[in-house]
Amino acid sequence: QVQLVESGGGLVQPGGSLRLSCAASGIIFSVNAMGWYRQAPGKERELVARITTVGSTFYGDSVKGRFTISRDNAKDTAYLQMNNVRPEDTAVYYCRSNNIYSDSEVWGQGTLVTVSS
Repeated sequence: QVQLVESGGGLVQPGGSLRLSCAASGIIFSVNAMGWYRQAPGKERELVARITTVGSTFYGDSVKGRFTISRDNAKDTAYLQMNNVRPEDTAVYYCRSNNIYSDSEVWGQGTLVTVSS
C-alpha cells in the first residue's frame, strides 16, 4: 500500500521546537524528492521545504533559518525540524513525495501543528 504517514504534530509554545516525521511505504523512497507543505485556516497550501534525492534543500522564505528538512533513506522517512516556532506557523503540515522518474506523487493525510501560549 502506497502511503505517507505524518506524525509529531501537536501544541507547542512560541519559541519552542517540534520535529515532524513522514514515514513512507509502498514507494522506492530513494528516488523520491520529499517536501513539506502547510495549510493554515483560510489560506492556500504553501511549500515549507523540500529535499532532493541527493540531499539538496530548499526553504520557503518564512521558515529559512528556523526549519530544517532531512531524510533517512535507510528508514524511508523524512523529517522537518521546527525551531523557534511562531504563532503564524500554525497549520496542518503535509508530506509529499515526488518520483523523479515517473513524476508520480503521493500526499500524506497531514498533521496539525498549533503554536500558542
